[in-house]
Amino acid sequence: MTALHSVSIEKNQSPIANLVPELGRRFHYNQRTLINSVSCYGIGVHSGSTVTVTLHPAAAGSGITFIRTDLGGIEIKALWQTVVDTRQCTTIGNGQGATLSTIEHLMAALAAGGIDNLRIEVNGPELPILDGSAQPFVALVEEAGVREQHISRRLIRVLKTVTVEEGNRKVSLSPAPYYEIEIDFDFAGRNALAPQHLVFRPLEEDFTEEIAAARTFGLLEDAEKIWSLGLAKGASLDNTLVYDGMQVINHDGLRYKDECVRHKVLDALGDLHLAGGLILGKFHGVRTGHSLHHKLLLALFADPSAYELEMC
Repeated sequence: MTALHSVSIEKNQSPIANLVPELGRRFHYNQRTLINSVSCYGIGVHSGSTVTVTLHPAAAGSGITFIRTDLGGIEIKALWQTVVDTRQCTTIGNGQGATLSTIEHLMAALAAGGIDNLRIEVNGPELPILDGSAQPFVALVEEAGVREQHISRRLIRVLKTVTVEEGNRKVSLSPAPYYEIEIDFDFAGRNALAPQHLVFRPLEEDFTEEIAAARTFGLLEDAEKIWSLGLAKGASLDNTLVYDGMQVINHDGLRYKDECVRHKVLDALGDLHLAGGLILGKFHGVRTGHSLHHKLLLALFADPSAYELEMC
């Protein structure tokens, strides 16, 4: 599977292709779902319990819906309006107390596959962490297969720059005739690791090769504190990239020389897929995280003059 590339070329191209002719050969204009249902299971990073996830095809226009089978089939829509917590991960809820955590890695894989409609059954309060990246979820989508549906995709065109700042952290969305994610990352003085910078265009570059395998990461001192409190019971060196000073303590080392910033891109792509459509604009994050991603979407949709909705 290659990023958001088209499986077919339409004779009557969308307005987005007129703005960016190169995308006319790459971008698919219809909504997508899976061909078959597919499942996986793994450990929840917070609970340490085994969680099973099953992806099912869904009707065009229905969006992405999570279903808590352990709670009798309670449904939670994957949208920016349903985000209820952003500490350490992205958590969505249905307003009645049911929540689902750590959705961002699966959402990134779905964004990369251009998946708009899906029903996802989960038998626990969080998705499995698997290897800490989006790669296993990408493989799951590939196993199920992808099919186009006969309804155009929803396009969210950014019309003016929207910015959210918190201290030395900042995110923005700006008008652009493409979808771009730019991240500046460092450990804010807690680590001597050199700053990392990356620009990634999901519509034009290969998510599977460039981003998907980047793992969640952290500092050993933080991990030890969390574990001592009985938290993050499922976190381990099998699913988390851990730095002790400037040294990576995972036996297999780095997957990318700049793996941290690539994982930040992964998280941003997953969180922005909660917008409910394809964003046409440039995202820039400096020391960004789940909280700022959500606050940026809140700020964007709070200003009707900052965006317009189209069917591409």
